[in-house]
Amino acid sequence: MVVATRIVLAVLFGLGGWQGGVTFFPKEWSGVARYSAWVGVVVVAMGIGYLIGGLIGRWLAERMKALDRAADRRPAAELIVAALSLVVGLIVAVLAGLLVARLPIIGPYAAVIVALVVAYIFSRIGARKHVDILRVVGIRPRQQLPPVPPRLIDTSAIIDGRLVDVVKTKFLSGQLVVPKFVLDELQRVADSNDPLKRARGRRGLELVEELKESANGGFVVHEGDYPDLDGVDAKLVRLSNELGAAVITTDFNLNKVAQIQGVEVLNMNDLANALKPAVLPGEAITVKIIREGREYDQGIGYLGDGTMIVVEGGKGLVGREVQVEVTSVLQSSSGKMIFTKAAQDSSSSAGE
Repeated sequence: MVVATRIVLAVLFGLGGWQGGVTFFPKEWSGVARYSAWVGVVVVAMGIGYLIGGLIGRWLAERMKALDRAADRRPAAELIVAALSLVVGLIVAVLAGLLVARLPIIGPYAAVIVALVVAYIFSRIGARKHVDILRVVGIRPRQQLPPVPPRLIDTSAIIDGRLVDVVKTKFLSGQLVVPKFVLDELQRVADSNDPLKRARGRRGLELVEELKESANGGFVVHEGDYPDLDGVDAKLVRLSNELGAAVITTDFNLNKVAQIQGVEVLNMNDLANALKPAVLPGEAITVKIIREGREYDQGIGYLGDGTMIVVEGGKGLVGREVQVEVTSVLQSSSGKMIFTKAAQDSSSSAGE
């Protein structure tokens, strides 16, 4: 798009420079001087057209992407009815313009404005009421569910490993998109000198292959990149805005930055927290206290899903499996923490 726009505008500006030379050069100029000046004007005009074409081409490319996204979100029936309504609107606009054009002075200009407004109104009404219009002519359009936006996968969500299991359960719909710059980051992690990072990076690349095989809404590697941006997070946010996609991540900072910029985020940690068994204040649970807590007389234990249990009065119960009573639950994007107190009989037996 950008190259084509540059070429077209360069040629048009060059032709304009040529025509300008024919019109404005003094007739006294002749020979080499006239043709040298002519060539110079044409070259300068083509250069200006080339530069302006780059700006316009990039703008047109962005508009075309936005148009593609808008068309993807609309059913074909709506687009067809809107196009036909636009044609009808243009016919009505021509008839209305003939009347408005007779007005003195402002008539021709007002006719153009009336034509644009009438055409827009007809196409807008046709798009919004396309189902009713089709029913009037005896066509019953098939009800279509709104399309599911693509899912951009962050490096952290791949390395985390839980995404593959979620995809296999078919709870996650939509096309999975792994950007090329995310794969490059995985490759850098896999080539790290740190054995732990190297193992995680290689495991991440293996998980990408599993995602490709198990994705129920399609899988694609996006080849685009943004050399003007530093960091994978900024590139993910830019790409998600362009594609209208949601970002799958476990990165807390990316989660916040993306939400600030209006990007939908699917946080694997939020999903894991939502699926953890619910416990209510006053409920009794059994937990093994494995170490002392930071505060006075606290013990720390964990549920089977990794949820941390803080036990008041559990310092002397380290190494034992005891029954505790839930006092409160703290829930956040970084995880869940359950505060409890040791049962009286457990505390008494510990004192003995």
